[in-house]
Amino acid sequence: MSDVSRVSATEAALSVIEELKKVHGNELLFHQSGGCCDGSAPMIFPKSEFLVGDSDIQLGEIGGIPFYMHRSQFEYWQHTHLIIDAIKGNGGMFSLERPTGMRFITRSRLYSDDELKALSPLS
Repeated sequence: MSDVSRVSATEAALSVIEELKKVHGNELLFHQSGGCCDGSAPMIFPKSEFLVGDSDIQLGEIGGIPFYMHRSQFEYWQHTHLIIDAIKGNGGMFSLERPTGMRFITRSRLYSDDELKALSPLS
């Protein structure tokens, strides 16, 4: 198994995730929005309120929460490690962190050639 991940989180993001788990429980999921109403933002939802479709792929987990992205968007991001951070501001209007005064953002960096070779394929 590869130790190169496709998505990770900063301490700030992990702290917000833990706060949200206390309020909403552990049955949550992240989805990297494709840019509609709230731009391209990582949003967190109760699993029961977000339908993961056949076109969504799980990139990994952060804070014990699965992280998904639409397959077509992944085509653009596949060479990039996503780093989910939390900063002060208003989150996506449908995302659970909105009332906290924090919002999730995606930072990124390109993989090295060695990291790209070590990545596990996604199905």
